[in-house]
Amino acid sequence: GQTDIVSRYLAEKLSPVLGQQVIVENKVGANGIIGITATKQSPPDGYTFVYINSSNYCINMFAYTKLPYSQDDFDTVTQLGEAALGMIVSSASGIKTLDEYVAFVKKNPGKTTFGSFGVGSSSHLYGEMLTQAAKLDTVHVAYKGAGPATQDIVAGIATMGVHDFATTGPFIQGGRANLLAVTGTKRWPLYPNTPTFAEQGYPALDLVGWNGIVTPKGSPKAAVERMSQEINKILQSPEGKKKILELGLLATGTTPAGFAEIVRKDTPRWGEVFKASGVKPE
Repeated sequence: GQTDIVSRYLAEKLSPVLGQQVIVENKVGANGIIGITATKQSPPDGYTFVYINSSNYCINMFAYTKLPYSQDDFDTVTQLGEAALGMIVSSASGIKTLDEYVAFVKKNPGKTTFGSFGVGSSSHLYGEMLTQAAKLDTVHVAYKGAGPATQDIVAGIATMGVHDFATTGPFIQGGRANLLAVTGTKRWPLYPNTPTFAEQGYPALDLVGWNGIVTPKGSPKAAVERMSQEINKILQSPEGKKKILELGLLATGTTPAGFAEIVRKDTPRWGEVFKASGVKPE
Protein backbone atom coordinates (compact mmCIF):
# COMPACT_ATOMS: atom_id res chain seq x y z
CA GLY A 1 0.00 0.00 0.00
CA GLN A 2 0.83 3.69 0.18
CA THR A 3 2.90 3.44 3.38
CA ASP A 4 5.30 0.93 1.86
CA ILE A 5 5.60 2.64 -1.53
CA VAL A 6 6.18 6.16 -0.18
CA SER A 7 8.58 4.88 2.50
CA ARG A 8 10.71 3.13 -0.10
CA TYR A 9 10.81 6.24 -2.30
CA LEU A 10 11.93 8.40 0.64
CA ALA A 11 14.51 5.83 1.75
CA GLU A 12 16.01 5.73 -1.74
CA LYS A 13 16.34 9.55 -1.77
CA LEU A 14 17.51 9.89 1.85
CA SER A 15 20.27 7.27 1.84
CA PRO A 16 22.79 9.26 -0.27
CA VAL A 17 22.22 12.60 1.52
CA LEU A 18 22.42 11.03 4.99
CA GLY A 19 25.47 9.00 4.03
CA GLN A 20 24.03 5.73 5.29
CA GLN A 21 21.52 3.15 4.16
CA VAL A 22 17.94 3.89 5.18
CA ILE A 23 16.20 0.54 5.63
CA VAL A 24 12.43 0.12 5.32
CA GLU A 25 11.06 -2.55 7.64
CA ASN A 26 7.45 -3.56 7.11
CA LYS A 27 5.51 -4.42 10.25
CA VAL A 28 2.01 -4.70 8.89
CA GLY A 29 -1.35 -5.43 10.47
CA ALA A 30 -3.81 -4.24 13.10
CA ASN A 31 -4.28 -0.85 11.42
CA GLY A 32 -0.68 0.22 12.07
CA ILE A 33 -0.65 -0.79 15.73
CA ILE A 34 2.11 -3.41 15.31
CA GLY A 35 4.55 -1.07 13.55
CA ILE A 36 3.90 1.94 15.76
CA THR A 37 4.21 -0.13 18.95
CA ALA A 38 7.53 -1.58 17.73
CA THR A 39 8.81 1.97 17.19
CA LYS A 40 7.70 3.03 20.66
CA GLN A 41 9.77 0.15 22.07
CA SER A 42 12.88 1.16 20.09
CA PRO A 43 15.61 3.24 21.77
CA PRO A 44 15.24 7.01 21.19
CA ASP A 45 18.61 7.27 19.47
CA GLY A 46 17.64 9.13 16.30
CA TYR A 47 17.88 6.03 14.11
CA THR A 48 14.28 4.77 14.20
CA PHE A 49 11.38 6.57 12.57
CA VAL A 50 7.87 5.38 11.75
CA TYR A 51 5.52 6.34 8.93
CA ILE A 52 2.11 7.18 10.39
CA ASN A 53 -1.19 8.50 9.11
CA SER A 54 -4.30 10.12 10.53
CA SER A 55 -5.98 6.70 10.80
CA ASN A 56 -3.45 4.97 13.03
CA TYR A 57 -2.22 8.09 14.84
CA CYS A 58 -5.53 9.91 15.47
CA ILE A 59 -8.52 7.65 14.85
CA ASN A 60 -6.97 4.70 16.71
CA MET A 61 -7.11 6.80 19.89
CA PHE A 62 -10.90 6.44 19.71
CA ALA A 63 -11.24 3.11 17.89
CA TYR A 64 -9.45 0.94 20.46
CA THR A 65 -10.12 0.80 24.19
CA LYS A 66 -6.67 -0.62 24.96
CA LEU A 67 -4.05 0.87 22.65
CA PRO A 68 -0.41 -0.03 23.43
CA TYR A 69 0.80 3.48 22.55
CA SER A 70 -0.29 7.11 22.76
CA GLN A 71 0.76 10.25 20.91
CA ASP A 72 2.80 11.19 24.00
CA ASP A 73 5.18 8.29 23.23
CA PHE A 74 6.55 10.07 20.14
CA ASP A 75 8.16 13.23 18.82
CA THR A 76 6.80 14.54 15.52
CA VAL A 77 9.22 14.93 12.61
CA THR A 78 7.24 16.18 9.60
CA GLN A 79 3.92 15.91 7.85
CA LEU A 80 4.51 14.35 4.42
CA GLY A 81 1.30 15.37 2.73
CA GLU A 82 -2.47 15.43 2.65
CA ALA A 83 -4.06 12.18 1.54
CA ALA A 84 -7.47 12.19 -0.10
CA LEU A 85 -9.03 8.78 -0.67
CA GLY A 86 -11.05 7.64 -3.65
CA MET A 87 -14.15 5.45 -3.78
CA ILE A 88 -13.75 2.64 -6.30
CA VAL A 89 -15.78 -0.23 -7.70
CA SER A 90 -14.78 -2.88 -10.21
CA SER A 91 -15.22 -1.65 -13.78
CA ALA A 92 -16.82 -5.04 -14.50
CA SER A 93 -19.72 -4.02 -12.22
CA GLY A 94 -20.86 -1.46 -14.79
CA ILE A 95 -21.32 1.12 -11.99
CA LYS A 96 -19.97 4.49 -13.17
CA THR A 97 -21.36 7.06 -10.71
CA LEU A 98 -22.00 7.36 -6.98
CA ASP A 99 -25.75 7.56 -7.63
CA GLU A 100 -25.58 4.31 -9.60
CA TYR A 101 -23.73 2.64 -6.70
CA VAL A 102 -26.38 3.79 -4.21
CA ALA A 103 -29.15 2.51 -6.49
CA PHE A 104 -27.37 -0.85 -6.93
CA VAL A 105 -26.94 -1.39 -3.18
CA LYS A 106 -30.57 -0.47 -2.53
CA LYS A 107 -31.66 -3.06 -5.09
CA ASN A 108 -29.52 -5.68 -3.32
CA PRO A 109 -30.03 -5.11 0.42
CA GLY A 110 -27.60 -7.08 2.59
CA LYS A 111 -25.88 -8.62 -0.44
CA THR A 112 -23.09 -6.09 -1.01
CA THR A 113 -19.89 -5.33 0.91
CA PHE A 114 -17.43 -2.50 1.28
CA GLY A 115 -13.80 -3.36 2.01
CA SER A 116 -11.65 -1.14 4.23
CA PHE A 117 -7.98 -1.27 5.22
CA GLY A 118 -8.82 -1.90 8.88
CA VAL A 119 -11.42 -1.55 11.61
CA GLY A 120 -11.67 2.09 12.69
CA SER A 121 -9.50 3.31 9.80
CA SER A 122 -10.47 6.35 7.74
CA SER A 123 -11.34 3.89 4.97
CA HIS A 124 -13.81 2.20 7.35
CA LEU A 125 -15.27 5.47 8.67
CA TYR A 126 -15.84 6.96 5.21
CA GLY A 127 -17.64 3.77 4.16
CA GLU A 128 -19.85 3.80 7.26
CA MET A 129 -20.65 7.50 6.85
CA LEU A 130 -21.74 7.00 3.25
CA THR A 131 -23.76 3.93 4.28
CA GLN A 132 -25.56 5.97 6.96
CA ALA A 133 -26.11 9.07 4.84
CA ALA A 134 -27.51 7.11 1.88
CA LYS A 135 -29.41 4.69 4.18
CA LEU A 136 -27.80 1.59 2.70
CA ASP A 137 -27.89 -2.02 3.85
CA THR A 138 -24.34 -3.21 3.11
CA VAL A 139 -21.70 -5.13 5.07
CA HIS A 140 -18.24 -3.91 6.12
CA VAL A 141 -15.26 -6.24 5.59
CA ALA A 142 -11.91 -5.27 7.17
CA TYR A 143 -8.76 -6.28 5.28
CA LYS A 144 -5.11 -6.30 6.33
CA GLY A 145 -4.27 -3.22 4.29
CA ALA A 146 -5.44 -1.35 1.21
CA GLY A 147 -3.66 -3.73 -1.16
CA PRO A 148 -5.67 -6.90 -0.48
CA ALA A 149 -8.90 -4.88 -0.16
CA THR A 150 -8.35 -3.26 -3.56
CA GLN A 151 -7.53 -6.62 -5.15
CA ASP A 152 -10.86 -8.02 -3.95
CA ILE A 153 -12.79 -4.95 -5.12
CA VAL A 154 -11.26 -5.12 -8.58
CA ALA A 155 -12.04 -8.86 -8.69
CA GLY A 156 -15.67 -8.15 -7.73
CA ILE A 157 -15.43 -10.03 -4.42
CA ALA A 158 -16.05 -6.81 -2.45
CA THR A 159 -18.41 -4.28 -4.00
CA MET A 160 -16.76 -1.01 -3.04
CA GLY A 161 -13.95 0.57 -1.06
CA VAL A 162 -12.51 4.00 -0.21
CA HIS A 163 -8.74 3.79 -0.59
CA ASP A 164 -5.52 5.70 -1.30
CA PHE A 165 -4.45 6.45 -4.86
CA ALA A 166 -1.04 4.82 -4.47
CA THR A 167 -2.91 1.51 -4.26
CA THR A 168 -5.89 2.14 -6.54
CA GLY A 169 -4.25 4.38 -9.16
CA PRO A 170 -2.85 1.59 -11.37
CA PHE A 171 -6.28 -0.10 -11.45
CA ILE A 172 -8.11 3.17 -12.21
CA GLN A 173 -5.65 4.12 -14.96
CA GLY A 174 -5.65 0.55 -16.29
CA GLY A 175 -9.43 0.56 -16.65
CA ARG A 176 -10.07 -2.18 -14.09
CA ALA A 177 -11.60 0.10 -11.43
CA ASN A 178 -14.05 2.99 -11.71
CA LEU A 179 -13.44 6.02 -9.49
CA LEU A 180 -16.79 7.40 -8.27
CA ALA A 181 -15.93 10.04 -5.65
CA VAL A 182 -13.05 11.64 -3.76
CA THR A 183 -12.85 12.64 -0.08
CA GLY A 184 -11.84 16.15 0.92
CA THR A 185 -12.89 19.63 -0.11
CA LYS A 186 -11.39 19.69 -3.61
CA ARG A 187 -11.01 17.36 -6.56
CA TRP A 188 -7.83 15.32 -6.80
CA PRO A 189 -5.39 16.84 -9.36
CA LEU A 190 -4.80 13.55 -11.20
CA TYR A 191 -8.55 12.90 -11.56
CA PRO A 192 -10.11 16.35 -12.12
CA ASN A 193 -13.27 14.90 -13.69
CA THR A 194 -14.22 12.96 -10.55
CA PRO A 195 -16.32 15.03 -8.12
CA THR A 196 -15.88 15.00 -4.36
CA PHE A 197 -18.42 13.31 -2.08
CA ALA A 198 -19.49 16.79 -0.92
CA GLU A 199 -20.25 17.85 -4.50
CA GLN A 200 -22.50 14.80 -4.78
CA GLY A 201 -24.52 15.49 -1.66
CA TYR A 202 -22.39 13.87 1.07
CA PRO A 203 -20.65 16.78 2.87
CA ALA A 204 -19.67 14.71 5.93
CA LEU A 205 -16.90 13.03 3.92
CA ASP A 206 -14.83 16.20 3.49
CA LEU A 207 -12.18 15.73 6.22
CA VAL A 208 -8.81 15.10 4.59
CA GLY A 209 -6.36 12.61 6.05
CA TRP A 210 -2.59 12.96 6.07
CA ASN A 211 0.61 10.98 6.39
CA GLY A 212 3.72 11.85 8.37
CA ILE A 213 6.81 10.72 10.25
CA VAL A 214 7.34 10.43 14.03
CA THR A 215 10.13 9.02 16.19
CA PRO A 216 10.38 7.66 19.76
CA LYS A 217 9.97 10.35 22.45
CA GLY A 218 13.26 11.88 23.54
CA SER A 219 15.17 11.25 20.31
CA PRO A 220 18.10 13.69 19.76
CA LYS A 221 16.70 17.02 18.57
CA ALA A 222 19.48 17.44 16.00
CA ALA A 223 18.62 14.09 14.39
CA VAL A 224 14.91 14.94 14.31
CA GLU A 225 15.56 18.37 12.77
CA ARG A 226 17.93 16.94 10.16
CA MET A 227 15.49 14.22 9.12
CA SER A 228 12.68 16.79 8.89
CA GLN A 229 14.76 19.14 6.73
CA GLU A 230 16.01 16.42 4.36
CA ILE A 231 12.54 14.94 3.86
CA ASN A 232 11.12 18.41 3.20
CA LYS A 233 13.77 19.05 0.53
CA ILE A 234 12.59 15.90 -1.25
CA LEU A 235 8.93 16.90 -0.91
CA GLN A 236 9.50 20.40 -2.26
CA SER A 237 11.59 19.37 -5.26
CA PRO A 238 9.69 19.32 -8.59
CA GLU A 239 10.45 15.60 -9.00
CA GLY A 240 9.44 14.85 -5.39
CA LYS A 241 6.14 16.74 -5.63
CA LYS A 242 5.23 14.93 -8.86
CA LYS A 243 6.19 11.49 -7.53
CA ILE A 244 4.40 11.98 -4.19
CA LEU A 245 1.25 13.15 -6.03
CA GLU A 246 1.33 9.97 -8.13
CA LEU A 247 1.50 8.06 -4.84
CA GLY A 248 -1.63 9.75 -3.51
CA LEU A 249 -0.25 12.64 -1.47
CA LEU A 250 -0.33 16.40 -1.95
CA ALA A 251 3.15 17.13 -0.62
CA THR A 252 3.26 19.55 2.31
CA GLY A 253 6.31 19.15 4.57
CA THR A 254 6.39 20.88 7.96
CA THR A 255 8.68 21.57 10.88
CA PRO A 256 8.44 19.12 13.80
CA ALA A 257 6.48 21.76 15.75
CA GLY A 258 4.22 22.46 12.78
CA PHE A 259 3.30 18.79 12.50
CA ALA A 260 2.67 18.56 16.25
CA GLU A 261 0.16 21.40 15.90
CA ILE A 262 -1.64 19.64 13.03
CA VAL A 263 -1.91 16.47 15.16
CA ARG A 264 -3.22 18.50 18.11
CA LYS A 265 -5.92 20.17 16.01
CA ASP A 266 -6.98 17.16 13.92
CA THR A 267 -7.18 14.44 16.60
CA PRO A 268 -10.43 15.75 18.17
CA ARG A 269 -11.91 16.33 14.70
CA TRP A 270 -11.29 12.69 13.81
CA GLY A 271 -12.77 11.74 17.18
CA GLU A 272 -15.99 13.51 16.19
CA VAL A 273 -16.01 11.67 12.84
CA PHE A 274 -15.48 8.35 14.61
CA LYS A 275 -18.41 8.97 16.99
CA ALA A 276 -20.64 10.12 14.12
CA SER A 277 -19.84 6.97 12.10
CA GLY A 278 -21.45 4.72 14.70
CA VAL A 279 -18.46 2.34 14.72
CA LYS A 280 -17.98 0.75 18.14
CA PRO A 281 -14.51 0.85 19.77
CA GLU A 282 -12.74 -2.50 19.94
